[in-house]
Amino acid sequence: MLRPCRLLLWQLALRLSYHLVSASLCLGGSDILAAVRENSPVGQIISSLSISTEPGSTVRLCLTGANADWFYLEGRTIRLNSSASRVLDREVQGPVLIAELTCYEDDVIQSKNRILLEILNENDNRPNFVKTTIQPHTISELTAVNSVVFTVKAIDADGDMISYIIDRSSRDAEFFRIDLPNSGNIVLNKPLDYETRTQLQVLIWAQEANTVEKSNTSAVLKVNIEDGDDQYPHFLPCTPVSPGVPVCRNPTYTTNITQKHQDAVLEFSPGPIRAEDGDRGINTSLIFSILSAGGDQGRFLINNRTGEIRITRAVTRQRQEANFTLCVMVCQEDDRLKYSVVSVLIRVLSENTFPPVFNRTTFKGFLIQNSSPASIVTTYGNQVLQIQVSDRDFSDGLNPNIHYSILPPSGLYQVTNGGVIIARTDQLHAFDRHILQVVARDEESGEEALASVDIEVLQRGQPVPGGAFTEQQMFGDVDSRLAGGVTVVVLLLVLSAVVFLLLRTAKRRRVLRNPDDRTMAGKLPNVVSSGDESSYRTRALAQGHESEGFQGRQGVYTKKHSLLPPPSSSSSSSDVISDPAGRFHSDLLPVIERVESLRSRDGQSEEMSKGRMKTDQSEETLQESDDPYRMMAW
Repeated sequence: MLRPCRLLLWQLALRLSYHLVSASLCLGGSDILAAVRENSPVGQIISSLSISTEPGSTVRLCLTGANADWFYLEGRTIRLNSSASRVLDREVQGPVLIAELTCYEDDVIQSKNRILLEILNENDNRPNFVKTTIQPHTISELTAVNSVVFTVKAIDADGDMISYIIDRSSRDAEFFRIDLPNSGNIVLNKPLDYETRTQLQVLIWAQEANTVEKSNTSAVLKVNIEDGDDQYPHFLPCTPVSPGVPVCRNPTYTTNITQKHQDAVLEFSPGPIRAEDGDRGINTSLIFSILSAGGDQGRFLINNRTGEIRITRAVTRQRQEANFTLCVMVCQEDDRLKYSVVSVLIRVLSENTFPPVFNRTTFKGFLIQNSSPASIVTTYGNQVLQIQVSDRDFSDGLNPNIHYSILPPSGLYQVTNGGVIIARTDQLHAFDRHILQVVARDEESGEEALASVDIEVLQRGQPVPGGAFTEQQMFGDVDSRLAGGVTVVVLLLVLSAVVFLLLRTAKRRRVLRNPDDRTMAGKLPNVVSSGDESSYRTRALAQGHESEGFQGRQGVYTKKHSLLPPPSSSSSSSDVISDPAGRFHSDLLPVIERVESLRSRDGQSEEMSKGRMKTDQSEETLQESDDPYRMMAW
């Protein structure tokens, strides 16, 4: 009986001892504290457990908790449960992962221990700008320099310190600077001008300041400039005083009126009187007014909104001045201290009753062959050829509205507004000849005048025709070759006349030596004698023409060398020889023959009553000679 009890007690002791041993497997643990770096690979060991199983034991471990899916058990080892698509990130999962390790024995919970996994930070993030701070900004052009205009901000998920830098290679970096590197305050570094630039762009960097990697990011910041009222109004068209400077040089408005203009709106050049606010972004309303009217006595009125000028009554003939000068002002309606002034010139002209005319229909010009790209066409005497029209509508004959042109347009010649012709000499050849048609057009009335220009290219070294009496002076617009032929003919006529006079002089000498032949010889025209003048002159004229066979004008004609006054109507008929045909050319003068004196053989002389002739020089008296007849030519 005792042995069975002892056996029972022994079995009970063994069972109790087994439970004590197996219980120590679960009850001997504690909380697990571990740390891993973010972005650690899959299967990273978190902790190894000290629980060892006994044969026949029923110990079981289980992971529970909010972050239990980040762990898994491999035997008695706890590992990190990450993957390629799910990377451990401190900035996402937080700095600590918490889970529980539960130990079961025979499906009875024996213990629970916490797993605390700290995620160590790595510099795996770049700074990022806060979007609201890099949106387009708008600032006024009147913003003071050195003032903070806006602030940018960037955040680094790793918690790194950020510094800000303006990229100096960006287009408008010169307008801004950073106040303090870590503040993000942007300061205006240069004055703004809406009229020059309406928008600026600047590149800003945000960079880690306390890391080795110095990770950074950038953003392009747009800054819109708001127009401020800092410009004065100006008249149109606007001509900048210099390139790139938004300051205008006011034009001078001009117009022409006649005595018929009244109650009409005037049209001006270079355009209507218009103005605009210098601050184009504001475009303030403007007001026009006439400050002074140059003594017009209220004849002109201006529309203070549109700038149109109206003449209220006509200009009278008694007015001495030829022009009106108005001083017109434009100012801002909201600030009359911002204004601009312009001159308005109104010319009073007569009616356009006369067209422009050239003083000749053909002009003669010369060029000397050379390699110069441009030369001025000259005329006789190497003078500059200037073709100009005259307009009798102007007191001085000069119409400022005349425009000269060559029709058809030539690539070899150009004409200036002054009527000077310029030629491409390097493209011309010696002995070339060109006839140009030059048109002078009155741009105001549309009237035109036409003239021809005959241009001859001379050989290099050949002089331009000229002298005291050029062919042009002698023959006007006659072609130079024709003028040369006419000159030869005139010289031949003069030579024939001289020979004729010599023959007649010799004939008279024979008559004087032989008194019996005196009645046969007759007298020269206009020879004055003490005898019967009338009958003797008649016989001499008749005999002279019949015997010598001379037809045409009496006497010898020559080209006049100066503009002598024509003979007066009171001159005696014996002083001038009339043209039998009734013709007389103003540029030709007759050679008149007179007898000054006749001296007898005994030394007594008889002075003639009509033997002297008035000339530009003092009187000349024929000296004693064998020839009792002398000739004097005007």
